[in-house]
Amino acid sequence: MIKQAKIFLALLLAMALPGLVCASEWQFNNVDRIVAISDIHGAYGAMLRTLQNADVISDDRSWSGGKTHLVIVGDILDRGPNSRDAMDLLIRIEGEALAAGGRVHVLIGNHEAMNLYGDLRYVARAEYAAFAEEETADERDRWFDAYATRSGTSDEEKAALRVAFDTKFPPGYFAHRRAFSLAGEYGQWLTGKPVIIVINGTAFVHGGVSPMIGERGLEGVNGTLMQELRDYMSAIQLLIDAGELLPTDNHKTYYQVLGRFMPGLDTSKEVVTAVADVIKLGESDLHAFDGPLWYRGSANCSRLTEEDGLLVSLHAIDAERVVIGHTPTPIRRILQRMDGRIFEVDTGMLNYYYKGHGNALIIEGDNVVTISEESAELVPVAEHPRRVGARPGGLLNVDDLEHLLRTGDVLAVREMDAGRHVVSISDGERTVEALFAKRNGRGFYADVAAYKLDRLLDLNMVPVAVKREIKGKDGSVQFLPYNWQDEKQRGKGGGGGAAQCGLEKQWATMYVFDALIYNEGRSLQRMLYSPDKWQLILVGHDRAFSTKRGKPRHLQSLRLDIGDAWTAALASLTDEIVEQEMGDVLDKRQRRALLARRDKLIK
Repeated sequence: MIKQAKIFLALLLAMALPGLVCASEWQFNNVDRIVAISDIHGAYGAMLRTLQNADVISDDRSWSGGKTHLVIVGDILDRGPNSRDAMDLLIRIEGEALAAGGRVHVLIGNHEAMNLYGDLRYVARAEYAAFAEEETADERDRWFDAYATRSGTSDEEKAALRVAFDTKFPPGYFAHRRAFSLAGEYGQWLTGKPVIIVINGTAFVHGGVSPMIGERGLEGVNGTLMQELRDYMSAIQLLIDAGELLPTDNHKTYYQVLGRFMPGLDTSKEVVTAVADVIKLGESDLHAFDGPLWYRGSANCSRLTEEDGLLVSLHAIDAERVVIGHTPTPIRRILQRMDGRIFEVDTGMLNYYYKGHGNALIIEGDNVVTISEESAELVPVAEHPRRVGARPGGLLNVDDLEHLLRTGDVLAVREMDAGRHVVSISDGERTVEALFAKRNGRGFYADVAAYKLDRLLDLNMVPVAVKREIKGKDGSVQFLPYNWQDEKQRGKGGGGGAAQCGLEKQWATMYVFDALIYNEGRSLQRMLYSPDKWQLILVGHDRAFSTKRGKPRHLQSLRLDIGDAWTAALASLTDEIVEQEMGDVLDKRQRRALLARRDKLIK
């Protein structure tokens, strides 16, 4: 009764706070302090230490944040062992924060959605074990009998099947499913949460600001999309109650099971409708890789590929910037991109899996800083590092890589194809491979010029390249990323469908770049990818930087996508900067032609 009274009082206080809620229940203004964390993944201890250092949780695990708004940017669940402890703490401090004039905002991440609709691939056994006391032996026996009946198991085979059943669906599995149903404690709690909120003009969303957000808006995502989730769960539960599905079925098998559904004379209309709903909603935008729960373009696309769409979607929800989770940052610190338009707060909090630790973003007025689970010291937000292709040690930065390519010892040289050689270069600790190209007969360094231009434009597609002499031959060496595939191999293997930045978007950016540098030599073998993310990597520019002023023949009939981001980048490429930065790799005529093509692309 005391707990209920506190929650009721908190609700009354929230109603009395003038100006707190603005425009909708998902937009808030005049908030003095915001704290955001993401991707807890059952790392309850790391979460607790981080929130204590952020001054929103006291030593006795009560709310101490006053009027602070705490945002959990999705993915409390899966992989780690203590998700339930994390949820229980958040449920409790929601009421405490309201009573103090603050708020706790829990956003739906892809792993929350997965647990709700039955995609349990990443649930740790310890997460099921947290529910074991709420599951009876009779319940397990009942679902085993249904499981065995469907599989057509004979009495002689049941003992072996039971062992497999108890392994695949460990103690606590069925109580876990109940708890995350629409009628369950955590199902009710989570299905009332939004996907996106906006506080003081800053949007918070788990995956990223996909074009879908611009198309649907806050109402479409938090309203329609979340209703689709609830409808999906409701139809699944109806079919479980009717015996057409089992709790042992999952999101990946519903279609297969229901594909055999044949309604009988006594089959109710509700069951028939539910079957159709589950099949239809199994293809909802809720599950789409370009939807707000799964989108990774905000973290992985270059500015020239992403910024225009980002700004359109932010404008649609009255936001100026966004805080995202979902994609662990490469250096496991909170990072910013695109001049602070994007803040990335997934720092791999579950250490044993992601090798990171807890970090919180703190926003107070114009001041944006971070703290960690290890220290309450306020630290500026670091810039997202430039990374084109996987490199040794994972954390080798651009300057270190340039130095290694320029000064490292040459261990081996082998021919890759006509005119190109692969060179192994080492500094004694790290060894990389690089493509060696002799200095062009016209007297310029093509790959170095492409790399320098990439840096000036913030293109993020051309690997590090430096001038270097190899075996008495003047030329350049360009970093060759690990484990690459070229476009011919990718096309043959059918990879790239789940690229973290859509391939068509990356190609569109490449076409503009190739038009700018008049590249007549782009081939399938000179388009490389890192298969982990399918990042497009551009190499081999020996047939680029012509003195011609139009477009290469293969691009003449192609409509180039030159939006505001490209226009601004090209406009920043002034005559003085081109001469200063590229005078040692392009001759005067090449620089003039480059600038003329720049002008034509801007028009």
